Amino acid sequence: MAEPSRLRPEDRADFEAVLHLALSTADIRGALGADPTGRAAAHLRAHTLAHADDIAAAAGEPYRAYLAVRRAARHEARRPLGTGSLLPALAVLTPLVAATSAGALLLLGGLLQVTDAPGPLPGSLLAAGWTLALVAAVTGLLALAALLRTALGRRGAPTAERVEHARLAWRQALLDLAMLPHLRGQLVPRSEAAMTPCSPPDTLAPCPARAGKDRTPCSD
Repeated sequence: MAEPSRLRPEDRADFEAVLHLALSTADIRGALGADPTGRAAAHLRAHTLAHADDIAAAAGEPYRAYLAVRRAARHEARRPLGTGSLLPALAVLTPLVAATSAGALLLLGGLLQVTDAPGPLPGSLLAAGWTLALVAAVTGLLALAALLRTALGRRGAPTAERVEHARLAWRQALLDLAMLPHLRGQLVPRSEAAMTPCSPPDTLAPCPARAGKDRTPCSD
Protein backbone atom coordinates (compact mmCIF):
# COMPACT_ATOMS: atom_id res chain seq x y z
CA MET A 1 0.00 0.00 0.00
CA ALA A 2 1.46 3.38 -1.01
CA GLU A 3 2.20 5.88 1.73
CA PRO A 4 -0.04 8.98 1.76
CA SER A 5 1.50 11.93 -0.03
CA ARG A 6 1.90 15.12 1.95
CA LEU A 7 0.39 18.20 0.39
CA ARG A 8 2.87 20.22 -1.62
CA PRO A 9 3.09 23.93 -0.69
CA GLU A 10 1.75 24.92 -4.10
CA ASP A 11 -1.38 22.82 -3.49
CA ARG A 12 -2.37 24.50 -0.22
CA ALA A 13 -4.37 27.09 -2.14
CA ASP A 14 -6.45 24.32 -3.75
CA PHE A 15 -6.99 22.76 -0.33
CA GLU A 16 -8.26 26.09 1.04
CA ALA A 17 -10.52 26.54 -1.98
CA VAL A 18 -12.06 23.11 -1.41
CA LEU A 19 -12.47 23.93 2.30
CA HIS A 20 -14.30 27.15 1.39
CA LEU A 21 -16.58 25.19 -0.94
CA ALA A 22 -17.29 22.58 1.73
CA LEU A 23 -18.11 25.21 4.35
CA SER A 24 -20.66 26.71 1.97
CA THR A 25 -22.66 23.46 1.58
CA ALA A 26 -26.17 23.64 2.98
CA ASP A 27 -25.88 21.21 5.91
CA ILE A 28 -22.56 22.51 7.18
CA ARG A 29 -23.57 26.14 6.73
CA GLY A 30 -26.78 25.44 8.62
CA ALA A 31 -24.95 23.74 11.49
CA LEU A 32 -22.49 26.59 11.80
CA GLY A 33 -25.32 29.12 11.60
CA ALA A 34 -26.39 28.11 15.11
CA ASP A 35 -23.42 30.11 16.41
CA PRO A 36 -24.10 33.77 15.54
CA THR A 37 -20.65 34.83 16.77
CA GLY A 38 -18.91 32.91 13.98
CA ARG A 39 -16.37 31.46 16.39
CA ALA A 40 -17.42 27.91 15.60
CA ALA A 41 -16.77 28.43 11.88
CA ALA A 42 -13.40 30.08 12.56
CA HIS A 43 -12.37 27.27 14.90
CA LEU A 44 -13.45 24.60 12.43
CA ARG A 45 -11.58 26.30 9.60
CA ALA A 46 -8.39 26.68 11.66
CA HIS A 47 -8.59 23.08 12.84
CA THR A 48 -9.02 21.82 9.28
CA LEU A 49 -6.10 23.83 7.94
CA ALA A 50 -3.89 22.62 10.78
CA HIS A 51 -4.65 18.99 9.88
CA ALA A 52 -4.55 19.42 6.12
CA ASP A 53 -2.15 16.53 5.48
CA ASP A 54 -4.18 14.05 7.53
CA ILE A 55 -7.46 15.12 5.92
CA ALA A 56 -6.08 15.07 2.37
CA ALA A 57 -4.77 11.53 2.90
CA ALA A 58 -8.31 10.24 2.34
CA ALA A 59 -7.96 11.39 -1.28
CA GLY A 60 -4.36 10.23 -1.57
CA GLU A 61 -4.72 8.12 -4.70
CA PRO A 62 -6.15 10.91 -6.92
CA TYR A 63 -3.53 13.26 -5.49
CA ARG A 64 -0.67 10.92 -6.38
CA ALA A 65 -2.07 10.59 -9.89
CA TYR A 66 -2.24 14.38 -10.19
CA LEU A 67 1.36 14.74 -8.98
CA ALA A 68 2.56 12.14 -11.49
CA VAL A 69 0.90 13.90 -14.43
CA ARG A 70 2.15 17.30 -13.30
CA ARG A 71 5.70 16.00 -12.77
CA ALA A 72 5.77 14.50 -16.25
CA ALA A 73 4.52 17.74 -17.79
CA ARG A 74 7.17 19.78 -15.98
CA HIS A 75 9.88 17.35 -17.03
CA GLU A 76 8.77 17.68 -20.63
CA ALA A 77 8.79 21.48 -20.39
CA ARG A 78 12.28 21.53 -18.83
CA ARG A 79 13.89 19.37 -21.51
CA PRO A 80 17.14 21.08 -22.59
CA LEU A 81 16.94 22.81 -25.91
CA GLY A 82 20.58 22.14 -26.87
CA THR A 83 20.53 18.40 -27.41
CA GLY A 84 16.84 18.37 -28.20
CA SER A 85 17.03 20.82 -31.11
CA LEU A 86 20.58 20.31 -32.46
CA LEU A 87 20.10 16.74 -33.60
CA PRO A 88 16.84 17.38 -35.50
CA ALA A 89 18.47 20.41 -37.13
CA LEU A 90 21.43 18.34 -38.26
CA ALA A 91 19.10 15.59 -39.45
CA VAL A 92 17.29 18.09 -41.65
CA LEU A 93 20.34 19.99 -42.91
CA THR A 94 22.53 16.97 -43.73
CA PRO A 95 20.33 15.55 -46.52
CA LEU A 96 19.76 19.04 -47.94
CA VAL A 97 23.48 19.84 -48.09
CA ALA A 98 24.33 16.38 -49.41
CA ALA A 99 21.65 16.59 -52.11
CA THR A 100 22.75 20.07 -53.18
CA SER A 101 26.38 19.03 -53.36
CA ALA A 102 25.49 15.85 -55.23
CA GLY A 103 23.52 17.80 -57.80
CA ALA A 104 26.36 20.26 -58.35
CA LEU A 105 28.98 17.51 -58.73
CA LEU A 106 26.84 15.44 -61.06
CA LEU A 107 26.05 18.47 -63.20
CA LEU A 108 29.70 19.53 -63.40
CA GLY A 109 30.90 16.00 -64.06
CA GLY A 110 28.28 15.51 -66.75
CA LEU A 111 29.27 18.75 -68.49
CA LEU A 112 32.94 17.76 -68.45
CA GLN A 113 32.06 14.37 -69.91
CA VAL A 114 29.99 15.98 -72.67
CA THR A 115 32.85 18.31 -73.57
CA ASP A 116 35.30 15.37 -73.59
CA ALA A 117 37.47 16.94 -70.94
CA PRO A 118 40.73 15.00 -70.61
CA GLY A 119 41.81 13.24 -67.44
CA PRO A 120 39.97 11.40 -64.65
CA LEU A 121 38.28 14.55 -63.30
CA PRO A 122 34.85 14.01 -64.91
CA GLY A 123 34.65 10.45 -63.64
CA SER A 124 35.75 11.46 -60.14
CA LEU A 125 33.16 14.22 -60.00
CA LEU A 126 30.39 11.83 -61.10
CA ALA A 127 31.46 9.22 -58.53
CA ALA A 128 31.51 11.80 -55.76
CA GLY A 129 28.14 13.10 -56.88
CA TRP A 130 26.52 9.67 -56.78
CA THR A 131 28.06 9.03 -53.36
CA LEU A 132 26.63 12.26 -52.00
CA ALA A 133 23.28 11.42 -53.57
CA LEU A 134 23.28 8.12 -51.66
CA VAL A 135 24.21 9.94 -48.44
CA ALA A 136 21.36 12.40 -49.02
CA ALA A 137 18.86 9.59 -49.52
CA VAL A 138 19.94 7.68 -46.39
CA THR A 139 20.07 10.74 -44.14
CA GLY A 140 16.74 11.93 -45.49
CA LEU A 141 15.09 8.65 -44.46
CA LEU A 142 16.72 8.85 -41.02
CA ALA A 143 15.54 12.44 -40.61
CA LEU A 144 11.99 11.47 -41.55
CA ALA A 145 12.02 8.62 -39.03
CA ALA A 146 13.35 10.96 -36.30
CA LEU A 147 10.67 13.56 -37.00
CA LEU A 148 7.91 10.95 -36.88
CA ARG A 149 9.25 9.60 -33.59
CA THR A 150 9.39 13.10 -32.09
CA ALA A 151 5.84 13.85 -33.23
CA LEU A 152 4.49 10.61 -31.76
CA GLY A 153 6.36 11.18 -28.53
CA ARG A 154 4.99 14.68 -28.09
CA ARG A 155 1.47 13.55 -28.91
CA GLY A 156 1.60 11.08 -26.03
CA ALA A 157 3.20 13.52 -23.60
CA PRO A 158 1.12 15.10 -20.83
CA THR A 159 -0.52 18.35 -21.89
CA ALA A 160 -1.94 21.25 -19.95
CA GLU A 161 -5.42 19.80 -20.43
CA ARG A 162 -4.41 16.48 -18.87
CA VAL A 163 -2.81 18.25 -15.92
CA GLU A 164 -5.92 20.36 -15.35
CA HIS A 165 -8.17 17.28 -15.64
CA ALA A 166 -6.08 15.44 -13.01
CA ARG A 167 -6.17 18.52 -10.76
CA LEU A 168 -9.96 18.80 -10.97
CA ALA A 169 -10.35 15.06 -10.31
CA TRP A 170 -8.22 15.39 -7.19
CA ARG A 171 -10.15 18.42 -5.95
CA GLN A 172 -13.46 16.58 -6.41
CA ALA A 173 -12.15 13.55 -4.54
CA LEU A 174 -10.76 15.81 -1.82
CA LEU A 175 -14.21 17.37 -1.39
CA ASP A 176 -16.24 14.16 -1.46
CA LEU A 177 -13.89 11.68 0.27
CA ALA A 178 -12.00 13.87 2.70
CA MET A 179 -13.28 17.37 3.39
CA LEU A 180 -17.02 16.84 3.77
CA PRO A 181 -16.73 13.67 5.91
CA HIS A 182 -14.22 15.43 8.18
CA LEU A 183 -16.31 18.56 8.65
CA ARG A 184 -19.49 16.59 9.27
CA GLY A 185 -17.66 14.40 11.75
CA GLN A 186 -16.56 17.50 13.63
CA LEU A 187 -20.05 19.02 13.68
CA VAL A 188 -22.31 16.03 14.39
CA PRO A 189 -20.86 15.10 17.80
CA ARG A 190 -21.26 18.69 18.97
CA SER A 191 -24.88 18.82 17.82
CA GLU A 192 -25.67 15.54 19.57
CA ALA A 193 -23.90 16.62 22.76
CA ALA A 194 -25.98 19.79 22.89
CA MET A 195 -29.22 17.77 22.99
CA THR A 196 -30.62 16.73 26.40
CA PRO A 197 -31.66 13.05 26.36
CA CYS A 198 -35.34 12.67 27.03
CA SER A 199 -37.94 10.02 26.40
CA PRO A 200 -40.39 10.55 23.52
CA PRO A 201 -43.26 12.97 24.21
CA ASP A 202 -45.91 10.28 23.87
CA THR A 203 -44.73 8.45 27.02
CA LEU A 204 -45.16 9.28 30.70
CA ALA A 205 -41.62 8.27 31.70
CA PRO A 206 -39.81 11.02 33.64
CA CYS A 207 -37.05 12.99 31.91
CA PRO A 208 -33.62 11.67 32.97
CA ALA A 209 -32.34 15.27 33.06
CA ARG A 210 -34.98 16.12 35.74
CA ALA A 211 -35.20 12.79 37.48
CA GLY A 212 -33.33 14.09 40.53
CA LYS A 213 -35.65 17.05 40.95
CA ASP A 214 -39.18 15.75 40.41
CA ARG A 215 -41.15 13.12 38.59
CA THR A 216 -42.68 15.47 36.00
CA PRO A 217 -43.45 13.45 32.87
CA CYS A 218 -41.80 14.38 29.57
CA SER A 219 -45.14 14.92 27.93
CA ASP A 220 -45.06 18.58 28.96
